[in-house]
Amino acid sequence: MPQHFDLILKNGTCVLPWGEARADIGLLAGKIAAIGDLRLASATQSIDCAHLHVLPGMIDAHVHLRDPGDASVETLESGTRAALLGGIATVFDMPNTTPSITSSEQLEWKRGYAQGRSWCDIGFYVGGAKSNLDDLARLEVEPNVCAVKIFAGSSTGDLLVEDDASLERAMRSGRRPIAYHSEDEYRLQARKPAYEAGGPHRLHAEWRDVECALIGTKRLVGLARKTGRPAHILHVSTAEELEFLGQCRDIASVEVLLNHLTQTDEAYDRLGGYAVMNPPIRDARHMAAAWAAMANGTIDVVGSDHAPHSRAAKERPWPATAAGLTGVQTILPLMLDHVSAGRLSLTRLVDVMGAGPARVYGAVGKGRLALGYDGDVTLVDMKAQRRIEESWIASPCGWTPFAGHLCHGWPVATIVRGHVAMRDDTLLGSPQGGLVTFR
Repeated sequence: MPQHFDLILKNGTCVLPWGEARADIGLLAGKIAAIGDLRLASATQSIDCAHLHVLPGMIDAHVHLRDPGDASVETLESGTRAALLGGIATVFDMPNTTPSITSSEQLEWKRGYAQGRSWCDIGFYVGGAKSNLDDLARLEVEPNVCAVKIFAGSSTGDLLVEDDASLERAMRSGRRPIAYHSEDEYRLQARKPAYEAGGPHRLHAEWRDVECALIGTKRLVGLARKTGRPAHILHVSTAEELEFLGQCRDIASVEVLLNHLTQTDEAYDRLGGYAVMNPPIRDARHMAAAWAAMANGTIDVVGSDHAPHSRAAKERPWPATAAGLTGVQTILPLMLDHVSAGRLSLTRLVDVMGAGPARVYGAVGKGRLALGYDGDVTLVDMKAQRRIEESWIASPCGWTPFAGHLCHGWPVATIVRGHVAMRDDTLLGSPQGGLVTFR
């Protein structure tokens, strides 16, 4: 008897773990149930993918959905809607909300809150703070928690663990990789008085300089080795860090942001406050090092660090300018544009936005087109050319630092657990995102 599926994706060029291949994919009960020649099979729904590339559902492992927080800037619902429109099937949400997510009670609230609001699948970071260091071993294994997040350098929010004694306590409480914002707080504060008078936005990169990032990363890796606790260094932004981390594969994994692969410090003159983020955008030498690290395998994950603020907060004079840029909706179109420009292959893209984040965080059933995995698929048209426009941005803040950028390659559908949730810029049905399971 011929097989029957809920959905068949026909004739696509599939980016499989072992390479690209023309194949059909059958989805049943939210899972990948078959890969191969399914011409004799039937399906409730089918999509002809003859001119498309079929990717595993893309993951953005670094987003700040600001919920609870200011709904005029972002909500969990609007941020996950933005993710789907940009071809992202799964997001991992950061804990520095208002209030921060640092307890079992807050995690339980957030799990319930996400039900019926999240358009894509979602996992949660739990914040490491000086008030909960001894609880982290228990919190990190609560349902749907992707990792503990520790800010060893100050950024947006009230989470900060800057001293070695407290950092070591955190590392000795649990076993899973800890995700770090790794700028050195002591250097930041020592240099801050020299910049309080303000000036051009490019001074942001001078204040939060290369040495600030490198000292922070070396401190954290040294403590990770001392305690045997794996470290995941977020938004690595300097050539010096990447060279160092390339020798630390026994204990550390590496995330680089789309911004540090795409923007250089000329953005400060062009965009003003809309180029301010932590760690900062740097000069072309560091971008070149990031692409070299992409080519040699140092980079495990590429994320957006989607961190929306209001226009008013972004337009305040520096250093009062809010730090953080939107990105969850634009990361995949821009990465596809990099593929079209020959800077990386689609297979490597799938590695850093699919298999890589699933591996680093232990996400079950995510990041690969393989039998038994979740039926998460992103369909992309590599021949499409489309300009990023702010009218397309779903986040209420309404802006993107990449407005006007012409992308060669575009996501045309996002499928989450077998449900076609976005197709051709249209969201289908209601929010049906689930909660990600982690090992």
